[in-house]
Amino acid sequence: MPTAPAFDLDRAWDLHPQVSVRPEPFGALLYHFGTRRLSFLKDRGLVAVVQALATAPTARAACQAVGASADDVPRYARALTVLARSSMLIERRPAP
Repeated sequence: MPTAPAFDLDRAWDLHPQVSVRPEPFGALLYHFGTRRLSFLKDRGLVAVVQALATAPTARAACQAVGASADDVPRYARALTVLARSSMLIERRPAP
């Protein structure tokens, strides 16, 4: 089974195409239709970062785009690492 690449804030990331985001009062639910995994995002700031990944050139830029403080970035990086390891996030590759 291939392992997820190491998470790098300075690379482009996106939600896996099989992941659906459902907004909730506490944050959001992420459901991966391929693996049937469910993740609870209980931090609205993290939800904003995950949503910003689609248009940001890097994960670090997504954090900056939503106004994350320098103190918040390591916490978000840890959460994004967990999401990448569970295949909720994938590294975005340049189009050929």
